[in-house]
Amino acid sequence: MRALFLTVAATAVLGACATTGGSSMEPITPLSRYSLRVEPGLDRIALAVHEDGLSYRQQAALNDLAGRYFASGVGAVRIEGPSGDDPAAARQTWAVRSALESAGLPADRIVVASYAAPDPRAPVLAGFETVRAAIPNCAAEPRAMEGRFSNNSSMGLGCAINANLAAQIADPRDIVGPRPISPADSGRAAVVFDNYRRGEVTSAPQETLVEGRIARAVE
Repeated sequence: MRALFLTVAATAVLGACATTGGSSMEPITPLSRYSLRVEPGLDRIALAVHEDGLSYRQQAALNDLAGRYFASGVGAVRIEGPSGDDPAAARQTWAVRSALESAGLPADRIVVASYAAPDPRAPVLAGFETVRAAIPNCAAEPRAMEGRFSNNSSMGLGCAINANLAAQIADPRDIVGPRPISPADSGRAAVVFDNYRRGEVTSAPQETLVEGRIARAVE
């Protein structure tokens, strides 16, 4: 009986140690508590249908849309024209595609579709999905500055730092993953290796100095 009592007591103590702190594990560091994240968004403009095609302001709006797509766009640019048999709306839809291609967007990044509009002369829609950095509301985070009996950081520590980082990142897509690396200059590498095999100097020629200044200057 004594051995059974000791076994039950030891099991109870180990079970209490295993469940200390609740069922959910707290973040180890403030960086893991307030990790940088992105949120999906939508950048879309509406263009009124004109009989004579795109206006100057519409052309400028499409150029700005293309610039924003190169900065933070994800996926393809979607152009949606109103459903119906209105010829002016159809011309406007394809004129938007031509304007975006002239702004530098590749043809395979543009998708043309129709949407159920209440009017055949409804505006033509053009837009794309975006990602933006999620900025936490640090003012709403709990703060516990009183005495504690542990070495854990207080709630809210690290929120302001990550909020500032999220607000300063120019391209939120960098949070998701690294940018693709451009290919190496294989032609230059071949020249260097060829000079090395022939026993010649592999470095580029240096300019000579004339009275402490570079000999050749860009005119």
